[in-house]
Amino acid sequence: MKPFRKNVALAVDGGGIRGVIATRALAMLEDHLGKPAHEVFRLLAGTSTGSIITAGIGTGLFAIELDRLYTELGPEIFPRTWRSVLWPLTRYRYPAEPLEEALDAYLGEMTMGELWESKLPTDLVITVFDLIENRTRFIKPFKKGPGYDRWKVSRAVLASSSPPTYFPPVDNRFVDGGVGSYQNPSYLAAYEAYFVLNWDPAETTLISLGTGRDPHHLTPEKVKRLQAWEWIGPVLGAFAQSADDQQVHLVDTFFDQLDFRRFQVDLEQPIAMDDVSKIPELTAYGEQMGRMILTDYLDRALDIRAKVAPRI
Repeated sequence: MKPFRKNVALAVDGGGIRGVIATRALAMLEDHLGKPAHEVFRLLAGTSTGSIITAGIGTGLFAIELDRLYTELGPEIFPRTWRSVLWPLTRYRYPAEPLEEALDAYLGEMTMGELWESKLPTDLVITVFDLIENRTRFIKPFKKGPGYDRWKVSRAVLASSSPPTYFPPVDNRFVDGGVGSYQNPSYLAAYEAYFVLNWDPAETTLISLGTGRDPHHLTPEKVKRLQAWEWIGPVLGAFAQSADDQQVHLVDTFFDQLDFRRFQVDLEQPIAMDDVSKIPELTAYGEQMGRMILTDYLDRALDIRAKVAPRI
């Protein structure tokens, strides 16, 4: 693995239970480095499940602890009940209490501002979508504005991890940060590093972790036969993948001196964000990503960038 530069940042995508991929990969990285991730990354950016992972690291948890959070508490957070089965007839599929209790237990009472005042000052940027103002908000330790730095870390993460129809909005206002353009927060991390922390891109490494890319399954024949209600999945998938690719392209374009390392794995079959039965498969994908990070193939990085570059 190529050594990191002076400043090291981590950005983790959203994806629900698919966060197992990132936690397993990070556990392998910690084992390789012989130190916990919170001693490596001074800037963290996360969306949805990525906010759980980055906030956990920021508050001092080991990646293996976060991995256990997903594998052991996942079935409690995404229980199979009458509500989850009949969710189109209800306002949301799962109660927020199990997730909220788990976040409080793992992340404690620390506020966002206290992260920056800790022994290892850490800039943590969490994305949430504000339904009232119809825009993405960034919750961080020293955000200008009333009360941002006083958000509890666990509360900010709960808001970022509450996708519509899955969990109720936090404060009847805030939902999953992936609702906007930041399902992949890598450009957000690069922007924060340069314009807020004043890090020199030539001295900065940014690790960006995905949570699995779904396989393409549509054919011209299938598209021709789509019913009105069947367009929801392909359209939402198009928005998510386009936003993901856009963030990678923006980093490559505007921060070309940055040591940007984007890691993603291709799923053989789609895995829903609440499908806890797939945790063993997700663990295997995480180990695949971990090996990618440790071997750090240059030709793979070039291939990824070629795929996401816009075609004229």
